[in-house]
Order: sequence, then C-alpha cells, then structure tokens
Amino acid sequence: MQTNSFKARVAGPIVSINTPFLKNGDIDYDGLANFIDFSVDAGSKCVLFTPGDSLYCVLTDEEVFGLTKFAGEQIKNRALFLASADCWWTEKTAAFARFARKAGADATLVFPPNRGSTVRDMVGYFKTVSEHLPVFLLSASLAPLGVKGALEVVRILLDEAPNVVGLKEDYGPEFIRPACLLAREKWAIFAGGQKQTHMDMVPYGVDGYMSIFMTFKPEISQRYWAAVESNNLSAGATIIRDYDMPTIDFLYTQFTAGGDAGQHGMLELAGICQRWRRNPLSDLSDEEMEKLRSFFQERGLL
Repeated sequence: MQTNSFKARVAGPIVSINTPFLKNGDIDYDGLANFIDFSVDAGSKCVLFTPGDSLYCVLTDEEVFGLTKFAGEQIKNRALFLASADCWWTEKTAAFARFARKAGADATLVFPPNRGSTVRDMVGYFKTVSEHLPVFLLSASLAPLGVKGALEVVRILLDEAPNVVGLKEDYGPEFIRPACLLAREKWAIFAGGQKQTHMDMVPYGVDGYMSIFMTFKPEISQRYWAAVESNNLSAGATIIRDYDMPTIDFLYTQFTAGGDAGQHGMLELAGICQRWRRNPLSDLSDEEMEKLRSFFQERGLL
C-alpha cells in the first residue's frame, strides 16, 4: 500500500478499539464484532488497536494475538486495519508483525521498550519490524529520548525506512508540531483521542483523529470533520467547545474508575457492548451509569 493510500484512509474520524469484556472478565467477542461493525458503518475508514485503549495491560500476549486475528476476520478489508504490538523486544515484535500481516492487518503500531535505548537503537527497532509489515509510530514511545532525540528518530526514519509509514500523536505539542512539518508529505499522521488535539495540529499537517464519538454519536464526529474539510475552523472549534471538551472533562473528573471506565460506559449506552473491564480495573456502578446517561440526555445526545 502506498503512503498516499495510508494518508487517505486515516483521514477523518477513526476508531481505536476499546476491548470489551463480559462481567466475568472473559473477552466479549460478540461485543467486539458489534464494535467493529458499528465503527465501519458509521464511516470510520480505519479501525485500530492501541496498547492503551485496547487495555493490553490486562491481556495476555496470546489474547493480543487472538484479538488481532479476530479483528482481521471481522473487518474483512472494509476499513484500514492497524494492529498493535505490545511493549515487546525486537524479535517478538517482528514475529507479531508477520502474524498480523497474515491476519489481515495493513500495518501495525509498535511500542518499543525503552530503558536506556539510544536514537539508533530505536531506529533499528522500527526498521526491523517494518521489514515484515508497515509501521506506525506511537509518538509517546519516543518521549524517553526527549524532543530532540525523538525528532532525530523521525528524520532518520524518513530517510532510511520507507516502510515506516505513519505516526499516532500522543506525545505533546513541542514534539508534534515540528514532527508534522518534517513528515506530513510522507507519513500518514493522526491525532490520538480528542478533536482539540487534532485542531492544534491542523496548521502543521495532520490527516485524521481518533474519536470516541464514532462509537456513540458519530454525527458529532462527522460534523466536526465536515467543518475541517471546508476550512471552517470556527465551526469546528464550536463543536469542540460544545461536545468534546465537556465530555472529556466529565469522563475524566466524575468517576473514581476514570475516563476509560467512562468510555466503556458510553459503549453500553450506545448498545454496542457492556461496560465491564477486567480486574483489577473498576467499572462504573449502576448509579454512575445513570449519571452518565443524564449527562448525555441533557445535551440531546441520548
């Protein structure tokens, strides 16, 4: 797949998988199928795993491989499929890349361990994995190198690693502004998490953004994207003010279990899957679910 194709297919609002669970802690594969189908039907041109949203912290390696295989079969080439490695050493990540390619993944995010790795160590890691499947960087994984070192990795990869094809932003503005200016012509770049992060990146070069509204009220995501495409950034900022900011603030300040539990609650309200996560991660209580429901009802979203 050519770089321009990756850029086109991460453009707009895209969806990061929140791994669904049953109340007993088993992975909810029916819920995952619903999640994927809803995302694609809502217009997401890309569905991806990430170590954070997909809760790799409570999954075994075998489950990560199994989820990758299941997602590839469920997506069936209806959207760009980005797999994600966990924090594994080079050869294990390369083996995962080979597996993910056979499972139907178009590319993989990678999450290199860093306990004193140098710029050249990181470059070697990304280049090795990209020999088996195109690679997207998680920009936060470069943070231990500092902004200067992280940008040096980007510069070298742009020159030496044609199969490194993209970047997910989750580091910060001091890195991503110059990184976008360096890579926007060659790499597919998308913002993680929030419309406001995407909006901050627009002047520097960005293709799309991950949206929690795509699995809850996708018309909000599509309205924002239409505003961006028409260069009506004021209208886009109004959507951020009215929906993005209050929702993120509510999810991350109102629940003791935190914003990820709140996102799983949104999935239950949308009828996609249940709210449950796996121990020791807490879930929203019935009372908290009603609080979440009321929040969205007051804004006309339920």
